[in-house]
Order: sequence, then C-alpha cells, then structure tokens
Amino acid sequence: MSTPALLCMGEPMLELNRQPPDAESRALYLEGHGGDTSNAAIAAARSGASVGYITAIGSDAAGQSFLDLWKRENVDTATVTIRPDAPTGLYLVTHGPQGHEFTFYRTNSAAAQMTPADIPEAAIRAARILHVSGISQAISATACDAVFHAIHTARAAGTLVSYDTNLRLRLWPAARAAAIIHAALALSDIALPSLDDARTLTGLDTPDAIADFYLTLCPTVLLKLGAQGALCATRTHRTHIPAHPVTPIDATGAGDCFAGAFLARHLAGDTLEDATRYATIAAALSTTGFGAVAPIPTAEAVLAARG
Repeated sequence: MSTPALLCMGEPMLELNRQPPDAESRALYLEGHGGDTSNAAIAAARSGASVGYITAIGSDAAGQSFLDLWKRENVDTATVTIRPDAPTGLYLVTHGPQGHEFTFYRTNSAAAQMTPADIPEAAIRAARILHVSGISQAISATACDAVFHAIHTARAAGTLVSYDTNLRLRLWPAARAAAIIHAALALSDIALPSLDDARTLTGLDTPDAIADFYLTLCPTVLLKLGAQGALCATRTHRTHIPAHPVTPIDATGAGDCFAGAFLARHLAGDTLEDATRYATIAAALSTTGFGAVAPIPTAEAVLAARG
C-alpha cells in the first residue's frame, strides 16, 4: 500500500459513556472512540483523503477496538505501534447536575510513552501533510519531544505541517502550554486554533487580533469560531466563512472534524476559502448526532448540504 498523503499523530482513547440505569439500577457504559487526531483522521478519510495514523496502543481490547475502527474507516495503520507493556488510554463520561464529567486513565499509556525513536521518519518524508495537536504534546514530556521530532522530520522533507492547538489545561499549565504550542506553530504551515484556545493562549480577544498574532508564527491560520464559522487568514488575505445552519445536539469532536475535512479538501486542490467552507459545513453536520465519530459526515453528505 502506498504511503498516505496525510499522516495524523496523537493518542487515541477508548470512551466509556455511562448510560441511564436500567430497571435493576445497573449502570451500563456505551463504548465509543475518542482522541482528537484520530477523529481528524477519520474525518479526512470520510472526505476522500488517503490517511494514516501515527500512535502507539496497547496489546489490549481497547487497542484492538481502535484497529478495527481504523480498518472500517480506511485509515492506514502501518505506522501504529502495538506495545504489550503499556495500555491504551481510556476515559469515562458520567452525567451529573453540572453536565458531562470526564475521568481520564492515560498515565503511562502506550501513546504517552512514545519517544523520538518511535517516529516513522520515512513515512513522514513521503507524506504531503503531517497533522499534530497540542494534546499530542501535552500527554508526556517524551511524547512532546516525539511530536517535535516528527515536525522537524516533515520540515526537512518539505512535508507540510498542520497544527491544532486543542488546549487542555488539565494536562499541563497554561504557561508551558503556550510556550510549547507557539514554538510548534512557528514550525508549522497551517494553524488550526479555536477562538477559546487562542484567547487563553494569547490574552487577545478579537478574531482579527488573534489572526494577526498567529500569522507572525505561521503563514496560514484557520481560526475556528464555533457557531460563527471560521476565519481563513494568510499574510495577504483573510475571509470570514459563516457557519452552516444546523440544530446542534452534541459538539464533541466538531473541531477535529473541521481539521480533517479541511485537510482532505486542501489535499484535493481546493482553494483555502473553498476548503474552509467545506470544513465549516462538515463540522456543523458533525454536531447533529451524538459522539465524536459516528456523526462525522461523508463527502457526499457535505456536498449535498452545500448545495
């Protein structure tokens, strides 16, 4: 099989979502799949891109569940390492008066133990785009180094680097997050921050001010604005793309869907504005169902919604 045009890198996490108790008051958990860059890879594949995933998983039921998922979704797993000495990460979702609550079990997970030596350099050199995220760097110091090594490998080969900030302050302090994320963005070609992430990381407020800041680091900025759509900006031009109107049910993974859908259309040769418009529609459609993976739309669904 040829090397995928898009390689995503990060940590997949099995989701166990607590359901309402049954008649005997037993708590049942629904299995799902999470992980920001895995979600992005699936979104890109459903939009027609050739995609592979770089990660490490345990030799366990959770890891096998992801292998089965990626096979169904046409995500290449040649760059997935299986470690018998470490588990695949997982998280529980419970529901209380304050809404969803998440409990993560990822310490010493297989992905968190990745190091620069685990990076598939030849595959990255052969790809057209490498996509990574802030979460990919936040899970451990060695994983952070591994991502930087992957980025440097890509840059040396002329492979584009796409970076989604995906800020998670429960994983690292704000100051360290900002330093690492901004250092990575300075080595990237495409920045994919959300408005909330960017406000926390920069202290700035307006989309234009945030775009101006990130354009000093990275030549293309796609600022995700949620219900307000997205701002597509380069150093010579910027365009606001309005959101596609839907009735949202669950926004889990919408930003990941945006990233994957955009990268798929960018690889297909769309202009930045057209690829961003496609991605905003895909992200909107992904909020009309529950979970991160199931509602990700196919290319046919996005094109039908675009009209």
